[in-house]
Amino acid sequence: MSTLAVILVILLGIFLTLMISKLLSKTVLKGAPSSFILELPPYRKPQIGKIIVRSLFDRTLFVLARAISVAAPIGIVIWLFANISVGGSSILTYIANFLDPFARIMGLDGYILTAFILGIPANEIVLPIILMSYMSASSLVDLNDTFAIKNILLQNGWTLITGINVMLFTLLHFPCSTTLITVFKETKSVKWTFLAFAIPTICGIILCIITNTIWSIFV
Repeated sequence: MSTLAVILVILLGIFLTLMISKLLSKTVLKGAPSSFILELPPYRKPQIGKIIVRSLFDRTLFVLARAISVAAPIGIVIWLFANISVGGSSILTYIANFLDPFARIMGLDGYILTAFILGIPANEIVLPIILMSYMSASSLVDLNDTFAIKNILLQNGWTLITGINVMLFTLLHFPCSTTLITVFKETKSVKWTFLAFAIPTICGIILCIITNTIWSIFV
């Protein structure tokens, strides 16, 4: 079942990519078709040293620098939210409680939605933030035991529809900060950067609401 679910999510992602691309090409990206010419440069023998240097400095380090420029501040914010308490509850808990009513409509909970928002530097930290929130820890939690993770999620109200909607929102939500910075750098446009953020997020929210509504009706 888990394998089938992952395959279906991947196929859904491909389908939605094609459909949204088609819709955008007929609306905001509509214009006169342009010709495409591919000109092949003369073949030159690869220079291994130059390739390694350019890959390291022009690509890897550049992307890492952009990721760190956002990840470091967000990391500090996450730590402050988890460790500063007001009236016996952390700031993270207050944010989660505020978002919880809307998150429930999406078939999630406030902590999950908060984790997605705080996980903008990298999607990989969404689950550690969720676990940190559930365990009331003061720092990100990294568990390698899948059974322990399962028990924590079940103890905090996760059901089948919660898992499905988390997968769907993981598939369809705003890109990470590095991607958004790259979009802005390439387009020099706040509008296109905002659309790159908003389009998948809105689609994810709508899809989760539809899925949760259908589940509520028939289950």
